[in-house]
Amino acid sequence: MLVLVCYDVNTETRAGRRRLRRVARVCESTGQRVQKSVFECQLDLARFEALERDLLAEIDPSMDCLRLYRIPGTRGFEVIEHGTFKAVDFDGPLVL
Repeated sequence: MLVLVCYDVNTETRAGRRRLRRVARVCESTGQRVQKSVFECQLDLARFEALERDLLAEIDPSMDCLRLYRIPGTRGFEVIEHGTFKAVDFDGPLVL
């Protein structure tokens, strides 16, 4: 399934800036950054649950916001891109 991870971490304190780096690191290890605080991840259910657990361990729910959008089937799903960023096509051919 395609998962969109969106977060907003309060960076007014030193601890908040550390949380932001840790959240970004977890997301970078799992998917591709498409905006500063938005990642696309191609995951199965077990990896999705692990990602959610890892992110919840990093954020402070009283100060930060984390949103996970699960898009279970990509049939009929379309992403329209504008601008310079070009995403990796997870379903396309792998070229090394």
